[in-house]
Amino acid sequence: MPAMHLSLDQVSIRYPGQPVDAVHQVSFGLAAGDIGVLLGPSGCGKTTLLRAVAGLEPLAGGTLTLAGQTLSRPGQTTPPEQRQMGMVFQDYALFPHLSVERNIAYGLHGQPAERQRQRTQEVLELVGLADLGKRYPHELSGGQQQRVALARALAPDPRLLLLDEPFSNLDINLRERLAQELRALLKQTGTTTLLVTHDQQEAFAMGDRIGVLDQGRMQQWADARTLYDAPATPFVARFIGHGMLLPVQADASGKLQSALGELPGQHAANSRQLLLRSHDLQYDPTAPVHARLLGSSYQGSHQIYTLELADGTTVQATMPAGLQHVAGEMIGVRLQQDRELVVFAG
Repeated sequence: MPAMHLSLDQVSIRYPGQPVDAVHQVSFGLAAGDIGVLLGPSGCGKTTLLRAVAGLEPLAGGTLTLAGQTLSRPGQTTPPEQRQMGMVFQDYALFPHLSVERNIAYGLHGQPAERQRQRTQEVLELVGLADLGKRYPHELSGGQQQRVALARALAPDPRLLLLDEPFSNLDINLRERLAQELRALLKQTGTTTLLVTHDQQEAFAMGDRIGVLDQGRMQQWADARTLYDAPATPFVARFIGHGMLLPVQADASGKLQSALGELPGQHAANSRQLLLRSHDLQYDPTAPVHARLLGSSYQGSHQIYTLELADGTTVQATMPAGLQHVAGEMIGVRLQQDRELVVFAG
């Protein structure tokens, strides 16, 4: 297992006057050159955690190390300017009165003028803006402004790059394209990166490792496939991939009984919830289980049915685009065969 370039061990953060931690005993590690993502809903603590990594929030507990150097512990916080980190803010924070070149060179303050000029040109070429150095921020598109902010953060060759919701100000099509381009660029430069987002698609597109946060606690730190296929908690199951939790009950033989009928396999007696996603349910008019159609949403290549099962549980199912049913109809459904069940205990 590679040594961790960035390591957080039992990190807690508490704002003055507050009775509980904003971030509680969070631990994770990020290898050199990897891209980590902090993912979760608004207010979960991800931006607070990023600010602590940057040195903008003190720790109430735990330790934070970078490249083997302890940067934060209770009572000790290395100042942000001494951490050798780059940061791209949500609004890019470009200086409107400075040209693109001078915005980037600002991060190289104190270096010889020729070195500033050379490095500025290098990073402009790296982000594909070599011909726009003389322009001002108001003359650039949103995507171009983001690249300038990235170039400025990369210019000093930081030990760690921090990105706070970097795509939130862009339209969805540009967001998806830039996420792919940014990941490729960061991998090309080998820049260790920690990114904050509330958007699962961005997290999956960018991250080598993704941490799902809820109410200041790390629910799971893993790669995208593990988060999707093997969520560690019911919260991760619901948050990733629009998961649904179906009530189940294990009988004396270890079989699970549910509104979808008996489920395959042997399971623990305390099994209480089955993870379902919309593609797990299939249309089958001959199936013994029928559900009431509450509504449908046409998506072009498919449609999403909202169904009510016999026990009153509401689920969604991905159905062929050609099906034509109306609200109130009973629809035959079955669980997709040969799928590995993810079951949570009560």
